[in-house]
Amino acid sequence: MRDLLLVFEYQFFQNAVMAAILTSIIAAMVGTYVVSRKIVFIAGGVTHASFGGIGMAYFFGINPFLGAAVFAVLSSTGIEWISGRGKVREDSAIAILWSLGMALGIIFVFMTPGYTPNLLSFLFGNILSVGRSELYLLGAFCLVTIAVFAVFFRPILYTAFDPEFAKVMGIRVAFFRYLMSVVIALAIVFSIRSLGIILVLSIFTLPQITAMLFTRNFAFIMPLASLWGITGSLSGLLASYIMDIPAAASIIFFLTLQFLLIRLIVTLRMLMLRKLSQKPVKG
Repeated sequence: MRDLLLVFEYQFFQNAVMAAILTSIIAAMVGTYVVSRKIVFIAGGVTHASFGGIGMAYFFGINPFLGAAVFAVLSSTGIEWISGRGKVREDSAIAILWSLGMALGIIFVFMTPGYTPNLLSFLFGNILSVGRSELYLLGAFCLVTIAVFAVFFRPILYTAFDPEFAKVMGIRVAFFRYLMSVVIALAIVFSIRSLGIILVLSIFTLPQITAMLFTRNFAFIMPLASLWGITGSLSGLLASYIMDIPAAASIIFFLTLQFLLIRLIVTLRMLMLRKLSQKPVKG
């Protein structure tokens, strides 16, 4: 036990813990919107399309996460525009951008002169290498996301569940949907550093569906999703240290295991309550 606590003395592990907490809070808010609007596959398409920006950034010699952010925002708003205009089916647009982004990323990385960068950290994440400056950016974006949801909570809620009613109420549905497209894209890019392109979608869905086992209230799902995201992420981090396995994969495994265990407990509790209610009263 003492050896396990000693790991918290290392700066890299402290950074990883803070990155896990901040990412969980961001994903809880953005993921609740994504799950409520049933646009999980849009988030998946944006995640993989951002790889094109990473490849192009390497080729032109700029920060890869800046390239990923630009590509992700263009992809997210592009999908929103296409789905709003109805010129191309939404799932078709996602598939095109998903495959195009991955293809462009591979092509531009291959064309980059000199040393070929290691893409594993982008594909599978490396939360243990998150630095102090990246934590500051992550914390700043977390505060911005909290501010967006706090100030525009009702318009975001109405446009997520009932855009027609929102229009009747005078809410600018298109504006808020594009705003949330940008927030989703940036949230994905900030999370890639910790969990990678392949695994990042899980933290935007697993804590949310775990929270939805207890409530369907949009306002209550977000703090519960933060709780389950943080507990699953920290459990995965500690397990990765003990078992010497990749941290990102361990986090996703524990988020999934947490959901399955809680789902089992909730189901068993419901069955027990049902049996008790059906039990005849002696009199």
